[in-house]
Amino acid sequence: MTPVAIPEGSNTVNPFIMADRAAELIEFLVAVLDAADVPEARTLDTDGLILHAELKVGDSLLTIADRKPDWPFTPAFTRVYVDDVDAVLARAEANGGRIVTKPTEFFGDVLGRFQDPSGNLWWIYRHNSEAVYDWSVEGASDEGADESAGESGAEDWESFSTPELEYIHSTLIDAMSTLRDPRNP
Repeated sequence: MTPVAIPEGSNTVNPFIMADRAAELIEFLVAVLDAADVPEARTLDTDGLILHAELKVGDSLLTIADRKPDWPFTPAFTRVYVDDVDAVLARAEANGGRIVTKPTEFFGDVLGRFQDPSGNLWWIYRHNSEAVYDWSVEGASDEGADESAGESGAEDWESFSTPELEYIHSTLIDAMSTLRDPRNP
């Protein structure tokens, strides 16, 4: 695959979050993720709302804008790799976020989740570069995989679920059921 031309400081994929009170979300993410605000990128629309703002989070670019009054609530679901999941979750909580998933072993990594005050969900990972996970199901053969996986090729949840995965899954289901438009309390 030929590399795609991208501007310096960007990646091939760059999340864009529309939120109420974008300036507050930017302050929250600077405090929680040690994000760097890019002030020269901040653009206000004629109505005074943020039309475009950029944050550098590690080696990634995150764009944030205010949601217009007639736009629907569209929460973001963003995954971020960090060195210390506990510290990030503590900062999120201290700055008004809600812990959704406590740090949990996840295929050799550690995963935690929080919801920011704007209603977005964040997956926070610490990668263990030494961990090697065998994605095949123990005891499954190529012949049996076709039967248990069905037409899609996906494995059944029960074939690989653990207490940790059950917790991670249930906290996501709970968090998703509580997502509400912040304008409609």
